[in-house]
Amino acid sequence: MKTVAALVFAVIALLAPVHTANAGWLDWINPPPATSNATSLSPVAALTEREVERGLKEALSKGVGHAVSELGRDGGFLKNLDVKIPMPEQLRSVEKALRLVGQDKMADEFVTTLNHAAEQAVPAAAGIFAGAITNMTVTDVKGILRGPHDAATEYFRKTCSSQLTEKMLPIVKTATAKVGVTGTYKQLMQNAGPAAQFLGGDVDLDSYVTHKSLDGLFKMIAAEEKRIRENPVARTTDLLKKVFGSR
Repeated sequence: MKTVAALVFAVIALLAPVHTANAGWLDWINPPPATSNATSLSPVAALTEREVERGLKEALSKGVGHAVSELGRDGGFLKNLDVKIPMPEQLRSVEKALRLVGQDKMADEFVTTLNHAAEQAVPAAAGIFAGAITNMTVTDVKGILRGPHDAATEYFRKTCSSQLTEKMLPIVKTATAKVGVTGTYKQLMQNAGPAAQFLGGDVDLDSYVTHKSLDGLFKMIAAEEKRIRENPVARTTDLLKKVFGSR
């Protein structure tokens, strides 16, 4: 499972900068002219920009698909402490008041419903990411390869954020109703007593869950990107073997 997840940025890891006095790390995409002593093209020089582009897109497709499936399953957010959605900041005082009077279960149940709603909405992101990967140009590919450890993640943030919000918000609304977020919220506020309105106030829970869902998704992708840049993994398709093997 981890090997499949790791593919999200395998191409980037294998293309990490190599600082030498005579060659740039992008020379393998645009190799310098052969010297008079060269007798044949090297495997690296034989690669085309199209093959490099396809290799990156293939790796991204596999990795992002895995990230979406991991977060989009039961417990995907709730059981992953790195992305688990917490109590909204505006309600932290309400949560504290509840726990002081032994209403821990009520507070925990509310957080659980928020995370379950996110898990139901995340699968809708798959199509948006697929479109972004399909539309990626050679220039985008080179920008990612030249960029920092989160360059691909930032590419997705720039190209997908508004579409993801627009796509996921209606699903979150349906999911919050289905898992009982609103009902649990009302009960939470009621159990907190008359002072609850001064401690917390109204919160747009649907927007909160949507925002946190995207934060978690991008955070997971960014962590994979950084890890793969530092720790290359096996290639599982002929194309990836050709591209990365040449590197």
